[in-house]
Order: sequence, then C-alpha cells, then structure tokens
Amino acid sequence: MSKKESTTSLRWPLDQTWVETPPPSLIRRTVRKLLAISPRETSFARRKFRCDSEEVRLRLEGVAGCFVRGYHLALETDPPDLDVRLAREEPESQGFAFEGAALGLTVLDVLTGWLTGRRGGRLHRFLQGAGDAHAYIVHVGAGWALARLPLSPASLLRRLDPLLGWLALDGYGFHEGFFHWPQSVERQEVPARLSGYERRAFDQGLGRSLWFVEGTGVARIARRIAAFPAERRPDLWSGVGLACGYAGGRDRSAVMELRLASGEHAPELAQGAAFAAEARERAGIPVAHTELASQALCGMSAERAAAITREAGQDLPPDGEAPAFEVWRRRIQARFQKRGTRS
Repeated sequence: MSKKESTTSLRWPLDQTWVETPPPSLIRRTVRKLLAISPRETSFARRKFRCDSEEVRLRLEGVAGCFVRGYHLALETDPPDLDVRLAREEPESQGFAFEGAALGLTVLDVLTGWLTGRRGGRLHRFLQGAGDAHAYIVHVGAGWALARLPLSPASLLRRLDPLLGWLALDGYGFHEGFFHWPQSVERQEVPARLSGYERRAFDQGLGRSLWFVEGTGVARIARRIAAFPAERRPDLWSGVGLACGYAGGRDRSAVMELRLASGEHAPELAQGAAFAAEARERAGIPVAHTELASQALCGMSAERAAAITREAGQDLPPDGEAPAFEVWRRRIQARFQKRGTRS
C-alpha cells in the first residue's frame, strides 16, 4: 500500500466528503480508541445522580451499559454479524443496544464521509434492515453524534426520516442532561446552535434524562421541571413519560404519583408514554413496565396507546409553521386531553 493510500485528510464541515479514505480496519481502531465510552462514565456514582433505591439504580445503570455495548459493537462489527450480536441482548433491553449501535454507525458514517448520501450509509442500511423494528430509538441514538462530533443539526436532519428524524434532537437533549446535567438541568442551558423547533425536541430528550438524573424520584423530577420556564415544561414532561414507559423502574403507585405530579401537563406525559408503547410494539417486544405506564399515564392498554400513536401519524401535513412531528404529538396529546387521562 502506498503512502497516499494509507493516509487521509478531512474537509470541514462534516457534511462534505473525505478526500481519501483509510482502510476500514484503521478507521475502526482509531474511532474505538478515541471515542470509546467507558462503562464507568455511565454509573450513577460517576455522574452524581440521586437515587433512593438500589434496585432502580442497578436497573438504570444496566440500561446505560446496554447502550454502551451496542455502541462499541457498531464500532467493531460489520452487518450481518452486528445484527446477530445485538439480538443476543435480553429482549427487554435490545432497544437500548440498538440505540447505542445507531450512534456508532452514525459516527462511522460521519468520519468516512458517507453521511453525504442518504443511500449507502451504514445507518441508512441499518434502518432498512434490523434497525427498522427499533426505528424510534435508532433515530434517538443517531442524535448523540451531535454531542460527540462537530456535526450540525441541520446536516443530520437532512439525512434522517423527515418525521422520526426529530427524535435525533431528543437524543441530543438526553445526552446533555445525562452527561452535563449541572449545565443543562441546573442552569437550564440550551446549546447555542439550536434554534426554532430544534430546542423543543431537545427539551423532550432533556426531560427523558431526568428519569436518570433524579433516579426516577417523582417529587424531585416535578421540582426540577417546575423550576424551568413555563414554555419548556410541556416538552420536559413528554420526555419523562417516554422514559417512564420505555425504561421503566417504578411500581404502579409511583407511576400514578407521577401522573398526579404532572398536573396540567398530564396529556404531554401520556403522549410520551404512548410513544414508548408504539416503539415497543413496533419492535414486537411487549414488556410489563410499558403496559403499566400506559395503564397509569394513558388510561388504556399499551396496545391501544400504540394504536392511537399510529392513527395520529396518518395523513400528516407537510412541515409548516410547526413540523409534522409536532402536529403528530399535538394530535396524540389532544386524544388524552379529551380522555382526561383517567385510569
């Protein structure tokens, strides 16, 4: 191999292309070395999260660990072996592994310039295959790249599904809340590069991170959200509902307490739980805590909440003053506003 073949130069911004591309094995070794996430970084002790229950802590740390395993698998493994290894995770946890894998694939796409085309990139192919069943959470995982690489939100959104792509901003918000909660939660900072609806999708992910930051503590979550400006609270509660429904960790009485604590934002909380129900149903992996959250927060079964989510997503208008994603969310929230979200 000539010297020219074994080196590379990078042009910025990252939505342009590599001039030359090094061997895949070299890319993987370099990325793995520079961008690996130590399991210690996701521990509650390292992040200084508060949690009153050892059982809850172990559960949520397990969720984070599953994400990290999926991420590293994607950096190290090519399909179809990647799909096989992801499928070895416990069914209830597979979604988190797929989320991590989505980050790994997006990182590789960006660093090889393949993100420039919607067709042919690793993430795109993943979504066409095994990742399709976990499409919601795969888009969330892709958004972590916004926090890990100098990649603009607009350039990432252009290459994702027009509707589900907004979940990438949710992933960005979760990352910032999880890894930088003193800035994002306590000081309520939002990345300066976000504008318009990007900030609202970010807040849904930030709300989701509160489930971890506050160790599922209902009173602490409610106090945190109440400290935010009123206009940010609905999206934060939506994220909490999504985390409660997808990650779980609390019994029925605590989830009912959460619904009461949300007050006027119960429809947004229910909408988040309905998203979780649809994500689980699409993956074909029903779990008890998603059913519990649907019953307590939506007042119906997870199957029915998922059906409402799908129905609300039909015949959406083109993006306008509000993107179709927000119209979708509003339709779901309106269904629960009408029902009063009573169990």
